[in-house]
Amino acid sequence: MASGSIHVKVGGQLQAHIQQQIGEDGLYENASEYIRALIRRDLQTRDEAWESLQKELAPAMRADDSEFVTLTAEDVIRRNQRR
Repeated sequence: MASGSIHVKVGGQLQAHIQQQIGEDGLYENASEYIRALIRRDLQTRDEAWESLQKELAPAMRADDSEFVTLTAEDVIRRNQRR
């Protein structure tokens, strides 16, 4: 995979936070390493969320049509107001 450069300006609290994460006191050697770690974590979180959603929906996707109940928008609103 080809690599490229992206330049991002940050200041204030964002800059201070990045500085805390890098160098002698931080977990990362430089800002680029920290940003790459954030992106990897974001991708992993997205993948985990998708897998979780698929697991949650799997029973409904396998269910027979006779198991579903027709509801109007008003039915759903009424049900949610009772909660």
